[in-house]
Amino acid sequence: MSDPTIQTFCCRHTGNKEDMAVRIMGEFNTDSYNIVCLVSSTVGILGSLYQISPRLVGTHRMYLATRGQHIIMWLAVADLLASFGVLVRSALWLRFKNIMPMPDDDVSVLFCSIVSAWTQYFYTVTWFWTLFYAIDTWLKIKGRDSHPVLYHSMAWGVPAATTGVGLSILYIPNATCHNLNSVTSALIKVLPNYFATYMPIATVMIVNPIMYLMSSKDIEMAVALPLAQFTSKERRVVDTLRLKFLFINVVFYICWLPNLINGILLWTMWFDMPVKVVIVLWYIMAVVNPMQALFNALVYRKWNSDGRRFLPSFSRVQKEFNFYDEQSPLLGSEPPRLQLSPIVPPSINNYATL
Repeated sequence: MSDPTIQTFCCRHTGNKEDMAVRIMGEFNTDSYNIVCLVSSTVGILGSLYQISPRLVGTHRMYLATRGQHIIMWLAVADLLASFGVLVRSALWLRFKNIMPMPDDDVSVLFCSIVSAWTQYFYTVTWFWTLFYAIDTWLKIKGRDSHPVLYHSMAWGVPAATTGVGLSILYIPNATCHNLNSVTSALIKVLPNYFATYMPIATVMIVNPIMYLMSSKDIEMAVALPLAQFTSKERRVVDTLRLKFLFINVVFYICWLPNLINGILLWTMWFDMPVKVVIVLWYIMAVVNPMQALFNALVYRKWNSDGRRFLPSFSRVQKEFNFYDEQSPLLGSEPPRLQLSPIVPPSINNYATL
C-alpha cells in the first residue's frame, strides 16, 4: 500500500508508549498485514503483466498502439513497478519483522525509506496516467490532438518532485518524525508528505468524473453525426462507453478512497485516535491499493457494445471491414455500415465508433 502513515514508521523511535505510532503498532499484527500485502501485490503484478503483454506480442505492436493504448500501457507499467515495491517491502518485513526501526538501526531506516519512496513514486505516476487518460479521451472526442510529450513529462517528472520533497522533509536529516515537540513542528515535518500523496488522489477523484461527464455529453454527437441518425445500434455504443467511464471512476474510488479516509481520521482525531478503525483501513488499503493493477486490466480492456464482457481483440465481423485490432482501447464495437472518411466523423482514441 502507499500511505504516508506507513512511511512514518520508517522513522526512528524511542519506544515511548505515549507515541501514537507505538500504540498503534502494539495492536497491529504485522505478520498478517504483510501476508495480505504479499498476496494483493502478487495479484497486482499479474494484472499488470496481463495488461502489458498484448502490447509486446511481436516486435512492432507497441509502436502501433493508439494514443489511448499508449497511456494504458504506461499506466500498467507504473502499476507493475509499484506492486513490485509493495511485494519486496512486505517480503523483507515478513522475514526480518522490524517495521519500526530503533534509534541505532540505520540499515532498516535506509531500506524502509528507499522502498517507501519507490512505492509512493510509482503509485503517484499511476494517478497521473489515470488523469491523462480521461483528459486525452475528452480531447479525442473533441477532435483535438494528443500531447504525449507533455503527458510523459508530467507523469514522470511531477511525482519525482513531490515524492522527493515530501520524503526529504520527513526523513532528513536524521529520520526522526515521532515525538515532535509541537503541532507546528509536526505540520512542517509530516504534513508535506501527506499533501504530496493525497492531492493527486483528490485531483483525480474530482477531475476524472467531470472529464468523463463532458465526454459522455459529446459522445452522442460524435456517434450520430456521420449518418445523421441515432438508432438502437448507436445507443448501445454510447451506453457502453458511458458504462466504461463509470467503471473506471468506480475502480479508482474503490482503490484510493480508503487512503483519503485514513488521512482525514489521522489529522482530525490524532489525540483521540480510533485505533481499531485505522487498522481496519490499513488492511483495506493493503488489499485494494495493489489490486488497482488487476482492476485496471479489466476496465481498460476493449468492451463489446452490449457492455457484458471484455474483448482483447476485434471480432471477425469487424475484421471483414478492415478494422485493425490495435485501433481502440475503448470498444470492440459495432461493424460500420458505410466506409467512413479518415477525418470525418470524429473518433474515440483513433477508433471510428460506428
